[in-house]
Formats: sequence, structure tokens, C-alpha cells
Amino acid sequence: MARPKEFDELAALDAAISVFRDKGYAATSATMLVEALHIGRQSLYDTFGDKWRLYLEAVRRYAAQETEAHLTALKTGPQSIDGIDALLARVVATASEACLGVGSICEFGTSQPELTTIHEAAGRRLHAAVIERVREAQSEGSIGGDIDPEQAAQFLTSNIAAIRLAARAGVGGDSLLALARLALRGLR
Repeated sequence: MARPKEFDELAALDAAISVFRDKGYAATSATMLVEALHIGRQSLYDTFGDKWRLYLEAVRRYAAQETEAHLTALKTGPQSIDGIDALLARVVATASEACLGVGSICEFGTSQPELTTIHEAAGRRLHAAVIERVREAQSEGSIGGDIDPEQAAQFLTSNIAAIRLAARAGVGGDSLLALARLALRGLR
């Protein structure tokens, strides 16, 4: 009979997310993961398979959490443009923390189909929600009717990635906020 697990899998996965966010996949060793997750090497492999499987689960969980947080921000405010502003403000507020999504795209691009599938699924959800908010903002008169909602959504999601990359490169909060303000102004 197998021994019951003596650790919280989700807490361990969150610890793995932290390591992968900071180091990336290639620079993360099994030893780093064992130390961060506070579990034995065999428990790591028994629970998550190998490092790649753990990475995929970490990216999947991170993408789901970030997407939900983005969607929540997008729904705030009395007008749709306020939600878009809240989304950008949230990105600026959290930009000092490395983004596992952007990091994994930078590290792997589209070379790993399983990873690409995770990114695409999260991206579709956010993209659709941004399109909806842009259309609502257009009907409220706060975004120009001549702006294509599909292109506006791509513009905003690209700016989210750019803000996170700029933060990772050391750009400070005031400059990140200015980038967010410029992105919002580009929609008017």
C-alpha cells in the first residue's frame, strides 16, 4: 500500500512557480526544486513526473491564475475603459515580479507544442475578454469607433508583455506607468 503524501501538492506547485519565474526552465535544477518545494527528490518525481511535467503544470497553474486576475481587473469600474485601465494598472503593480508566461515564451517561443497550447488557451480567454471590453467602451464613447477591437486587443496584450519585459530589464514604476498610460491613450 502506498504511503499517503505528506505535503500539499498545490503549495509545492506554487513553490515551483516561484523558482521557474525567477530562474526559467533551463537554469532550474532538480536540487533547487527539491529545496524550494520542501519535498524529497523521489516525492517530486512520484508526484509530478519529471522536471518538464512539473514545469508544464506550473505554467498551466500560473496562466490560469494570471488570466483570472486579469479578467477580474478588466471587469472593474463603472465604464469599460475603467476596466481596461485597471488591467494595465494591475500589470504595472505586479511587473516587478517575473512573469512565468512571458519568461516561458522568451525561453521556448513556440518550439514546445504542449507549452504553446497552454499559452494559446490563456491568451484566447484574455483576448476575447479584451475585445468585449473594447466594444463596450466604443459603445460608451470612450474608445474611438474607428479602432478595430481585434487589433486593439492585440495591441493591449502586446503592451502587457512589453511592460513586464521592461520591468524585468529594470525599468522603474513611474516609467512602467507611463507605458500603460500611453497604451490606454493609443485607444482613444
